[in-house]
Amino acid sequence: MSRTILLLPGDGIGPEIMGEAEKVLRWVNESFKLDLSFQHGLVGGAALDDSDTPLPDETLELATKADAILLGAVGGPKWDGLPMAKRPEKGLLGLRSKLELFANFRPAILYPQLASASSLKPEVVSGLDIMIIRELTGGIYFGQPRGVRQLESGERQGYNTYAYTETEIRRIGRVAFETAQQRGKKLCSVDKANVLEVTVLWREIMNELKLEYPDVELSHMYVDNAAMQLVRAPKQFDVIVTGNMFGDILSDEAAMLTGSIGMLPSASMNSAKQGMYEPCHGSAPDIAGKGIANPLATILSVAMMLRYSLDEGAAAAAIETAVGKVLDQGLRTADIMSEGCTRVSTREMGEAVLAQL
Repeated sequence: MSRTILLLPGDGIGPEIMGEAEKVLRWVNESFKLDLSFQHGLVGGAALDDSDTPLPDETLELATKADAILLGAVGGPKWDGLPMAKRPEKGLLGLRSKLELFANFRPAILYPQLASASSLKPEVVSGLDIMIIRELTGGIYFGQPRGVRQLESGERQGYNTYAYTETEIRRIGRVAFETAQQRGKKLCSVDKANVLEVTVLWREIMNELKLEYPDVELSHMYVDNAAMQLVRAPKQFDVIVTGNMFGDILSDEAAMLTGSIGMLPSASMNSAKQGMYEPCHGSAPDIAGKGIANPLATILSVAMMLRYSLDEGAAAAAIETAVGKVLDQGLRTADIMSEGCTRVSTREMGEAVLAQL
């Protein structure tokens, strides 16, 4: 049965990294006889330039019908002056919301070849393998009311609403507990229950869910302490589950423990396992068009897509093995370059992965 993949290059370095990832995806499609078909669409700033909206109806329709989506990146200073409703990032948030992609998986894995690229001592990060599960369609990024208003005093005030329903918390909690069962059976729930009532409820529900998963060790940590612990002793964590805003911040922090955010993929999935897969890094407009961006996070996102949405574990493993072999060869893009290695371009890195495949 044919399955459809929607490719959304987006903005900045998005088209460059997507080009290399698409080559890899097409190779495994042919070699593993996956019977995949491909469609392309516009989102973010590219869509704004084309049709004055960050999420065209045509793109949303393609996304709804696709079995999985591969996204490059969105945003850039070119569109910073637009009203909030028209920012490129609204296209990304719209896809997450419309497709109910509530569970975001962001692994922080340190390849042994890149231990020296981390900002922390090798002995602190060697062997690092953390999975951060971030709730993606609720919390303060989607809460209402929100806006900027003028007070009676004449002063302007910005306001946002941080809200989670019991259903939303249970849904992401189950995903986190089940993921922990498949890994090291340790789950740390991150909140701010000493200050925020919404996370008091979060903690209560995580404790209730624990009764259904007796084989998983559950701990709780305030978000400020979690941020500190990630740089003090990151290997204490196995699976972390948290809300939208905290997860956004902590997953970027964890990414840098691995040497470069340019190495890390992510998956955002709904209850039907339809997923949107993208690198953890942004659009990096300052290096767009220079051919120096690291395509490995996007290529590894292809592997996640094959494994989680398409159930093609062998093809996923082949890609991951190829990436490891390329790193063994000492090939590095600028973001992971170290002494004694060979610097390569975006295209050369993609071709190296293909050569290993």
